[in-house]
Amino acid sequence: MFDNIRADLRSYKGKWWEQGFWVMLVYRFGRWRYGVRPVLLRKAFSLIYKIAYKLVQIITGVDLPCEAEVGRNFIIDHFGGIIVSGYAKFGDNCRIRNGVSIGLRHVESPCAPVIGNNVDIGAGAKLLGQITIGNNVLIGANAVVITDVPSNSVAMGVPATIKPRTATAERSVLALV
Repeated sequence: MFDNIRADLRSYKGKWWEQGFWVMLVYRFGRWRYGVRPVLLRKAFSLIYKIAYKLVQIITGVDLPCEAEVGRNFIIDHFGGIIVSGYAKFGDNCRIRNGVSIGLRHVESPCAPVIGNNVDIGAGAKLLGQITIGNNVLIGANAVVITDVPSNSVAMGVPATIKPRTATAERSVLALV
């Protein structure tokens, strides 16, 4: 847990006051508590986690349950309005911004996106359902992604159109982010 927290702090350039770091601190604690033995001690830590989770959720507007799988160097830019399903999976070096929703497409189908490494998700984007986002992908602001996105691609629009990641495509997405 402490190695992950130190890595998260480095990802936030030592700025412990960043609200995204607070979210990650509570997230890492929540994941760590699953391995605590004996059971009574784990239950006590679970209570602490649930209180801290709710406080951070209220203060930051970020819902990142510890059931989601998050890789290293996960950055939450511009907190607020971020909802991540507990079924979601993230690779390393991912970045999300305010207003992002990552979760279920249909309530009866508990499947959330699997997101690769080096994925940058723009403000207001929605990634829904059992989809796979490849490595080195840019998702534009307010994009609605409901299909797989291959590696080295750009996804933008409603519904998202997918293009190969070129300098021109990157400029158009980064202008939206």
